[in-house]
Amino acid sequence: MNKLRTLVVVHTSLVPPDRLEGYSEKEIDEWRTEYDVISALRIAGHEVQTLGVLDSLTELRVALLEWKPEVVFNLLEEFNGIVTYDQHVVAFLELMRCPYTGCNPRGLLLSRDKVLCKQLLAFHRIPTPRFAVFRRGQRFTVPRRLRPPLFVKSATEDASLGIAQASVVEDMPRLRERVQFMHEQIGSDALVEEYIQGRELYVGVLGNERLTRLPIWEMRFGTLPQSLPAIATRKVKWDRTYQRRYDITTSAATDLAPAMQQRLDGLSRRIYRALHLSGYARIDFRVTPDGQVYLLEANANPNLTREEDFAESARAAGLGYQELLERIMQLGCKYRAAWRDFNA
Repeated sequence: MNKLRTLVVVHTSLVPPDRLEGYSEKEIDEWRTEYDVISALRIAGHEVQTLGVLDSLTELRVALLEWKPEVVFNLLEEFNGIVTYDQHVVAFLELMRCPYTGCNPRGLLLSRDKVLCKQLLAFHRIPTPRFAVFRRGQRFTVPRRLRPPLFVKSATEDASLGIAQASVVEDMPRLRERVQFMHEQIGSDALVEEYIQGRELYVGVLGNERLTRLPIWEMRFGTLPQSLPAIATRKVKWDRTYQRRYDITTSAATDLAPAMQQRLDGLSRRIYRALHLSGYARIDFRVTPDGQVYLLEANANPNLTREEDFAESARAAGLGYQELLERIMQLGCKYRAAWRDFNA
C-alpha cells in the first residue's frame, strides 16, 4: 500500500521508547503492543507520529488540524480510565472527518456493553450462556433460571480485569461474595453467567462489509489442575511466569470437524454484523464436549501484539505482521463513515 502519514493514538502511560534495550520483560509487556505496531509501521516506511491521550482531546485535535494525518491508528482502549468511553474518541475522529483503524463508535458501544450485547444477540438467536446482571446498590436476588456453577465477571471491564479462579462459584454464599467483590473492588456491575465447560476457541475476523475469517485459534490450559476451572483469568492471559508453570498456550485449533468450522464461521459473521463491527475483531466461543457452541464475548479491536493470538492467526493465514497492520489501515481508510457521504 502507499506510505501514509499515520498518527498512532495510545494511552499516555503506554507511549513506548524507540528501543527495548535496558527494559525488563515486565516493563516491556506494559507497552509491547504499542511498540510492536509503531516499529512495524516505521519499518514498512510509513511516516509515524505517536500521541498519548489521557483525559483530554485537545492535543488530538491539534495534531489532526496541524499535522493532517492520512489515517489514525487507534490503540486507545479507554478514556480517563473508563473503558466504555473509547467509543467517544472514535466518534470525535469521525466528527473531524479523519479515517481511523478498528471499530466504529456503534460497534464499540454494542460490544463493550456486555449486557446490551448479550440482549441483542439473544434477539438474533445467537447461543450464549444464560445470565443475570447484579447492579450496584440493588438487592441481591438470584433468578431461578440460573444453575451453578456460575461465572462472575464485570459487566463493563475487559482484559479479564477482576477474573480469577474464584470467579467460578458453586453455591449462593460464594456467589454473593464474588458479586460484592465486583461491586466494591472493581467498581462495576456484575455479570453472572452459567459456566460452560469445554474448549475455548477464538475466531478472528477482518473486514467492513466483506468479511475474512482467520484460522480458528484455541486457548490450551496445559497442566492447570483439574480442580481449577479452565478459564482465561488475568494470570492465564498476562502472567508469563504462570503461563510457563502450567504450559498455557494458544495455537491453531485442531481436530475440528468441517461442520464445526462452518458453524463457527457462520456464527462469527452473524455476530460481527449484528453488532455492527468494523475493521477487525475476535469472537470468543466455548464448545462443549457434545458439540454445543456458546458465544462468550465479541472483542472489537483485540490485542495486536506481534506474538499474540490475533496476529498469529493471521500469520497462519499467510498474512505477515506488517501485512496485517496495513490491511487494518486499508480497512480504516475504506470504512464508509457517515461524513464521507457529505464530504465535498
